[in-house]
Amino acid sequence: MIVAMLFVEFIFYSFLGWVWESIYCTIIEKKWADRGFLFGPICPIYGSCVIGVTVLFSLIPALTDPTFPVWGIFIICLIGSAIAEFATSWVLEKRFNARWWDYSSMPLNIQGRICLPVSICFGLAGVAIVKWLLPFMSGLHQTIPEIIYVILGLVLAGIFGADFALTEASLSSLLKDVERMHAEFCEKSQANYEKVHDEVVSIETRVNEGKQAMAERVSGAKENLSKLHASGLSFNERRILGSIDRFTPSKKRTDDQNNTRLMLTKEMKSFAREHKAKRKDA
Repeated sequence: MIVAMLFVEFIFYSFLGWVWESIYCTIIEKKWADRGFLFGPICPIYGSCVIGVTVLFSLIPALTDPTFPVWGIFIICLIGSAIAEFATSWVLEKRFNARWWDYSSMPLNIQGRICLPVSICFGLAGVAIVKWLLPFMSGLHQTIPEIIYVILGLVLAGIFGADFALTEASLSSLLKDVERMHAEFCEKSQANYEKVHDEVVSIETRVNEGKQAMAERVSGAKENLSKLHASGLSFNERRILGSIDRFTPSKKRTDDQNNTRLMLTKEMKSFAREHKAKRKDA
């Protein structure tokens, strides 16, 4: 009977936790938020925490003594809720590779699983539960026949088990879909990469060929320009050009411009000498 009663309480507290979570998140997100790990309107972590407090305080009579300080209840509930929340987050993430809550943006958090402000709120809620809710439920139990708890416990256990199995199957299927989607994405990404890579290689080949052709045209242009200018020089210009050893780079020009200029003048000097030699032979 005790087990059935505790299980019914577990479902009841889990339902209250779901109501609180849904209302709070709806206000924050400004749209309806159906909170909870399971499909049904329950958050088992709340039920587990309250049942844990119930069992702990029943096993240690000193905790229920009126002289026991409120701050002691607060510390117990704060630490207990933090342990439960951290453990639940860790287990769910390891099992499903997902998080249902994340306090990374909150101050004094540990791995985003728990944080001090939320734990303080749970500690305060724990004080209210111990001081008012548990005594109310204890008085209510005395008015409800035991058979009601047994029947209700069996019905709720069946529903809870079916809900858990359905949630497990759905999440497993979702994870498989995510893996298939990821594999497909990787496959398409690789195909696109290879396609783009081939195109890039093709473009690079064409660019290199273009560069080579351009270099040949530039070289030809330089040669033609050198010949043209060399043939148009006067005797005195060719003499001066021949007497110049080299042209120094200009600070007003870039390195490429200076190098091009140097190359042109060298070729022009060469063609000027050839032109002079031909004129002598003639």
